[in-house]
Amino acid sequence: MVTMSVAADNNELEVVLEQLKAAAAEVETLQSTFVQEKNLEMFEQQLLSSGRMLYVQPDQLRWELLSPVASGFVLQGDQGVRWNGVSQQRQRFSISVDPLMGVVAQQLLAWARVDLDWLRARYHIKILTTEPVVLELTPIDPGEAEFIAHIQVTFDLVQDYVSDVLVLEHSGDSTRLRFGDVRSNDSIAPGAFEPPEF
Repeated sequence: MVTMSVAADNNELEVVLEQLKAAAAEVETLQSTFVQEKNLEMFEQQLLSSGRMLYVQPDQLRWELLSPVASGFVLQGDQGVRWNGVSQQRQRFSISVDPLMGVVAQQLLAWARVDLDWLRARYHIKILTTEPVVLELTPIDPGEAEFIAHIQVTFDLVQDYVSDVLVLEHSGDSTRLRFGDVRSNDSIAPGAFEPPEF
């Protein structure tokens, strides 16, 4: 692993970011499973959940928790549907009028399509390592910075998708998303962006 100096200059940063952007531009579809690990200061044990993600350029996304509680959402453009398997309810939403869903969806889309323009507008970006590429993102927005210390994003060695996201909060809590069984540019099953029927 090659570790870069904290003082890596802007040219090195720009080169790496452009490589990431170029690699991501070749990805038309992305599907993966994921494990979410949540560590809370008030609990000794780790809270685990798992699910799957589907993405089709430029703005179709399915984010689905399968365990321990089935829930999730599908998004096509600005419009989406979220669901909860326990209550067996579905609800339509628009990210332009639902701030919470807007932030969640935009974050996930930013990881899926490596939207560096969106990320640069919201975070100070620093390179921690180059093999694999690991970026450290520090929030610019004061509201977000009040809670989030920084986010570490690890890319697969071929750099066309995010393999790990670690969110560290000032409280000591952390959330890690580990993506596995990642397939890029495979066909997507018909109806993949339809919410489940209850």
